[in-house]
Amino acid sequence: MVGQARQQLSSIRPATYIGKGKVEELSLLAREFDVDVIIFDDELSPGQQRNLEEGLEAKVIDRTALILDIFASHAHTREGALQVELAQYEYRLPRLTRAWTHLVRQAGGGAARGGAGGVGLRGPGETQLETDRRVIGRRIAQLKQQLEGVRRQRAQHRHQRRKQWLPVVALVGYTNSGKSTLLNALTDANVLATDMLFATLDPITRRLQLPGGRAVLVTDTVGFIQKLPTQLVAAFRATLEEIVDADLMLHVVDIMHRNVQQQVETVGQVLQQIGAGEKPLLVALNKVDLLDDPEEASRLARQYRQAVAVSALDGRGLGDLLLAMERTVSRQMVRVRALVPYSKGALLSLFRRSGRVEREQHGVSGVLIEGELPPALVDQFERFLVKTAAGRAGES
Repeated sequence: MVGQARQQLSSIRPATYIGKGKVEELSLLAREFDVDVIIFDDELSPGQQRNLEEGLEAKVIDRTALILDIFASHAHTREGALQVELAQYEYRLPRLTRAWTHLVRQAGGGAARGGAGGVGLRGPGETQLETDRRVIGRRIAQLKQQLEGVRRQRAQHRHQRRKQWLPVVALVGYTNSGKSTLLNALTDANVLATDMLFATLDPITRRLQLPGGRAVLVTDTVGFIQKLPTQLVAAFRATLEEIVDADLMLHVVDIMHRNVQQQVETVGQVLQQIGAGEKPLLVALNKVDLLDDPEEASRLARQYRQAVAVSALDGRGLGDLLLAMERTVSRQMVRVRALVPYSKGALLSLFRRSGRVEREQHGVSGVLIEGELPPALVDQFERFLVKTAAGRAGES
């Protein structure tokens, strides 16, 4: 990077986003340092981008284009490639349209004067524009259809998981906060963990045994970022549904980042945006191995609700995190006391496999079983619930 510049404006300039004087200043700097590309840390309209390139005499890209390029370089699976390609086409389509307007103006006859035109009167620019828009429109439709298939497949996988009822813990957090490293530390997942933005695009799910014996599924997801482009939210719908459907959000925070509070707020905003804002949330304050004072970790943890200080790199605090995960998952369980007939052995197996059995008593007509069950499974035991001393079925 050659350098950077900032400008405070009372309002965005419709034509160039920044002021006329700043455009002239950047133009001089671009020529002085022989700059090839100028990146704007915000989304530009197609017209603003075109006007800036003319004024600066350099290639101009905005925040969204840069993020899409990074995503494209990391899309190594078919699903990831489909999602990124869709986002790129939807971002580029209006820019392609504007790119051809100079040819539309050159078109002859009625089309050139803004009229409807007719046979033999439509200019080459309009023809090329319509052709390109039609080709890209068809490709967008194909990508959406293919991603809908991915979405249905993911929904089927989630349904199969629900039949076994294993709680799902979604690792969420700002990009590069250490989610993949934490997944590796907890589950020996051996997934790519690198100091790189958006290294994880596709959800990666691994099974984890909690200290009390309960099994959960932990899913690593795409990292969030401030001002997440709307094209990405739409294109990554199938991926983000893995978060929405989870039972617990494990928010991984890079406690050493200089903008940590801003990142925490950004993640909260994105969770609200995708419909996961009300999910149970546990915070993992990561990278405490970089703190000079070990006591600082405890002080930082007290600043956040439901937080545990950890180091995914050296394992510090992971035992406490697992216990906190178990407590949080257990709070969602429902206490059940049921007399299950011997003929319903599958139900007994389901209780033992997916719930937590506290007591079993074999009687003449069946097995009296007590313990905790996931809410989604309670209905299957409805006919066999028995009253407790408190006088209500299935509760103590």
